[in-house]
Amino acid sequence: MSRTDDDIIVCRCEDVTLGEIRRAIAEGATTMDEIRRITRAGMGPCQGRTCRQLIALELARKTGKPVAEVLPSTIRPPMKAVTMGSLAKIGEEDAE
Repeated sequence: MSRTDDDIIVCRCEDVTLGEIRRAIAEGATTMDEIRRITRAGMGPCQGRTCRQLIALELARKTGKPVAEVLPSTIRPPMKAVTMGSLAKIGEEDAE
């Protein structure tokens, strides 16, 4: 089986390939947020820490913009599971 650049995994969390990023750009995606919505790249547990720069470089290359002009996607802090017990304890200190 012959592999191409398009087979390279760009976003490990969401298993998004370079080919999928390129297709999104070819179909009209011009921002990091648009690529993120179309492909889910950058929406995994790392929130784009491993793929954001790779996607920005590809977007800049395909659109002819400098990387500095490729606006970063909306960054949200990683989520962490919260137990029901932790939530139940909120405010207990005030009640005592």
